[in-house]
Amino acid sequence: MYELLGISLVLAGLLSINALVSLLAASFWRLLAKPAQRWSAQLRARVVFAMRVGPPALALFTVLGLVIPSYLIHEPYSSGEIVSTKLGALALISLLGVVLALWRGLKSCRATRTLLKQWLDGAQPIRIADVNIPTFCIEHPFPVIAVVGSLRPRLFVARRVLDSLSEDEMLAAIAHESGHLEARDNLRRILIRACRDMLTIVPCGRSLDRAWSENAEAAADEAAASRGSAVALNLASALIEIARMVPAGARPTMPVAAFLLGDETDGVKGRVRRLLDLAGAGPRGSRQASKFNRWATRSALLSSLLLMILLLIHSSALAEMHDAIEHAVRLLS
Repeated sequence: MYELLGISLVLAGLLSINALVSLLAASFWRLLAKPAQRWSAQLRARVVFAMRVGPPALALFTVLGLVIPSYLIHEPYSSGEIVSTKLGALALISLLGVVLALWRGLKSCRATRTLLKQWLDGAQPIRIADVNIPTFCIEHPFPVIAVVGSLRPRLFVARRVLDSLSEDEMLAAIAHESGHLEARDNLRRILIRACRDMLTIVPCGRSLDRAWSENAEAAADEAAASRGSAVALNLASALIEIARMVPAGARPTMPVAAFLLGDETDGVKGRVRRLLDLAGAGPRGSRQASKFNRWATRSALLSSLLLMILLLIHSSALAEMHDAIEHAVRLLS
């Protein structure tokens, strides 16, 4: 029972901390979303991503750094405590969430490999200026311009897109995809999906998922527009041209990919308006995003260091954590 109780507490702690902090993060973003419109899309995307992956990371850090050590050190092997129905239910839900996240992650990887195999079978290697990843032209009914894969990304372009876009429009579209590559958005998309799947009963993170997806596309547009007003105007023109080629009711089916039109084609008008504004106002925000990256990295390292020092100085921290665990066990009994 000692081992089963410990495993149940770990799983219940993962779910409880993740759900609580995710709820707080989603609520905070609701308050922050309107003022954040003054920021660059690159900065908004980074902030939302941190809010989305922060809760499970904090839950994992707390469980590994506090819950497990305090249980192993202070819990008597023959305490006589049992796994109650409520605690067992929480642990089971948490386990289902972890398994679901792993299963969907593996399923997405398999689907991506299948898609790559299908596309590569009839693909023709091509070279496009300023593109340093493998690039292929494919025959496809959907106007595809997409970076597929996270560890070994490949760029796929439908032949009808190559035939329809001018050289400047094509280079602008590639600049957008380069923005996704530089931000490692395919890898970020995998992590966000895993965070969503771990919370099987708490849908509070879905607003953050949508906010990140929208801002990631806007950030890639900004990255392209930072190359000059002409690139911003050519990207807007390319978006309009590609949107016209989308078959009625069709949607891209790409598991882990950065697609030029994003997850939905309905937002093209808004993106075109923003690109026109960027073309008129000039690029902005890359310095904001860079400062945020440095601040976030330093803050995370400093917080971890301070927590480690606190645990070393305050020797009763694990004992107090164990008291909190005992209180939770009695509450769930």
